[in-house]
Amino acid sequence: MEPKYVSLEMRDYITGMGAETLNWCMQCGLCTNLCPWRLVPGEISEKFNIRHMQRLGQMGMEGFEDEQVLFACSTCSMCQTNCPRGVKIVDNVRGMRSSIVGAGMAPANLRPILGSAHAQGNPWSGPREKRTDWQQGLDVPQFDGDKEYFLFVCCHSCYDQRSTKVAKSITRLLQRAGVSFGVIGAEESCCGESMRKLGDEELFQKLAQSNIKLFNDKGVKKIITTSPHCLWTFQNEYPELGGEWEVIHYTQLLEQLLEDGKLSFPESLGKRVAFHDPCYLGRHSGIYEAPRKLLAAVPGAETLELTRCREMSLCCAGGGGRIWAEVPMGERFGELRISDAVGKGAEILTTSCPYCLNMLTDACNSMDKQEVLEINELSEILAASLA
Repeated sequence: MEPKYVSLEMRDYITGMGAETLNWCMQCGLCTNLCPWRLVPGEISEKFNIRHMQRLGQMGMEGFEDEQVLFACSTCSMCQTNCPRGVKIVDNVRGMRSSIVGAGMAPANLRPILGSAHAQGNPWSGPREKRTDWQQGLDVPQFDGDKEYFLFVCCHSCYDQRSTKVAKSITRLLQRAGVSFGVIGAEESCCGESMRKLGDEELFQKLAQSNIKLFNDKGVKKIITTSPHCLWTFQNEYPELGGEWEVIHYTQLLEQLLEDGKLSFPESLGKRVAFHDPCYLGRHSGIYEAPRKLLAAVPGAETLELTRCREMSLCCAGGGGRIWAEVPMGERFGELRISDAVGKGAEILTTSCPYCLNMLTDACNSMDKQEVLEINELSEILAASLA
């Protein structure tokens, strides 16, 4: 067996790139046991072991940089939330990726994604001037200093044809409730959350600083996000760079509007619905009740809980840049989610994240279950229930 060499210099470099709690890990293995990769078969599942990856990082040893190891993590935070030592495992993964991507060695499949974000301000290869195309057919107000809220629409919901329906639904709901809001438009850039999780720190700083200047110059004080990923990064990463606003996910605002009597859902649904907790809305941000209260307010919606829900929700596999990964059928977390929903007798599986919507839809289609299970974003169900 070829010997491996310990490199304290590499260990210190990784730590300096953001893996500050790397040496807290005592190698108990709970993270590996809880990891969703343990639930599926395949080559990545066999290779990826978060405990072992952190150990290689602690020793500065070769092996952690293997693409199927380093870039397999979906940053779902199942391990981090349950770590007995409070190790910030997601930050450690980000730091280890930064040590590779920062050296110009990003995986080949991610280079077009990062390049698009650099050139166009979004990772979806969409021209900047088409960022507002989703607004066609809607009278979406422009944000100015007189509007209470700035609505930040996730890049995915600006450019992905399926996901644009989410932006439209949220807009309809806000308008029905009389919310004072507006959008800025083509000048907006990706929030950068996934870019940073992929390890491109320079790109994240560029995107974040561009947004912070834009939002502050426009007089933004309150932000509604359509995506939990944007919510998380605006709340947790932008403040130290000068972006300090009141940030809220659309489900939180709609729940408050519902309680205040400013929003109601008179149209009956008449179907069994299961809710999938997005990792970045649930474990990362602690928001579990708002979407459930909204769903419960829809007449005729028989709500079901999935086997793995709330704090123990199963990741869709779209976080941490994995939404751009190619995973063979039979090895996708989303397929487990579809089986769970079908087994519970659900007719609709809903969620409140554009990444989850994408991953669950793909899984449902790959399993040929679209005839028995409909995949919707919560805002679509709510908008359809407006009189």
